[in-house]
Amino acid sequence: MKQYLLQLIDGQTLSQEDTHQIMLNIVEEKYNVQQIAALLMAMQTRGVTVDELLGFRQGLLETGKYMDFSEYNTLDIVGTGGDGKNTFNISTCSAFVIAGAGYKVTKHGNGGSSSVSGASNVLQGHGVKFTDDIDQQKRSLDEANICYFHAPLFAYGMKFVGPTRKALGVPTCFNLLGPLVNPCHPKNSLHGTANQAQLRLYTNVHQKIGDNFGVITSYDGYDEISLTSGFKICTNNFEKVLTPVDLGLKYIEQSDIYGGETPEEAMKIFDSVLDGTANEAQKNVVIANAACGLSVMDKNLSMEKSVAVARESLESGKALATFKKFLEING
Repeated sequence: MKQYLLQLIDGQTLSQEDTHQIMLNIVEEKYNVQQIAALLMAMQTRGVTVDELLGFRQGLLETGKYMDFSEYNTLDIVGTGGDGKNTFNISTCSAFVIAGAGYKVTKHGNGGSSSVSGASNVLQGHGVKFTDDIDQQKRSLDEANICYFHAPLFAYGMKFVGPTRKALGVPTCFNLLGPLVNPCHPKNSLHGTANQAQLRLYTNVHQKIGDNFGVITSYDGYDEISLTSGFKICTNNFEKVLTPVDLGLKYIEQSDIYGGETPEEAMKIFDSVLDGTANEAQKNVVIANAACGLSVMDKNLSMEKSVAVARESLESGKALATFKKFLEING
């Protein structure tokens, strides 16, 4: 560790092999909390590189639990968090809209980091029992088009840096790793990032991973399509700057997608979107993100066409029926 810290003090970056080994050593508890804290802050001050992030990712996947879903063509839709905007559970809601449209979703998530309610919070609030049983997960995917991986059951290595991250109280590179360590390595992903630098970093990471991806950021700092501003999307094939109007939707206010002060308030908004009682802004922000996921996964769908597919899934009640089926299997 001393050698790694000296390299960082000297302004050097670490190789992918270095951070891979560091992650393995962290899991084997070869470092004390002061050493881990020093490493994380040195990297955060300078900014993590693509290779450093890939090395940590490799180490987390190696020391975690893998779920073999290679026979399925699935999508994960998740944001990095850390945007501090405290929105309701937009990407989780969008996942059920995508599944309602007939596409397979392997959603990876956790409790809230920068909001009062993360994906795990809202699902647990509905009585979902998290599992790492592959037969149960495949049944959920087969019958409801969606299954959910609660991150702590799979990325074991995260718990060894948890106390240090909590004590530091500031974002570190580990905040960026969550979306990259889905235990089934889905063939498709839509990842939201909170700023342009993260968007570029994630795009370069995905290009090295070699999956089919979309990375988005809104220009006013949301890690999803917020409809409160324009947004940028990068995929394997293109980079585009779009506005809500380009999707046939209206601009909305930040207050329209606020998630409330408690997990119960966030859950109420989540339910209202699926059961059709939400306001137009809440409904449209879910449609926009679901549409973006659909257009990444299905090359036959333009963004505009995918808005219509997402809207039909939501307004016809298919997304709600999918959610109810998911609860029935996982409750």
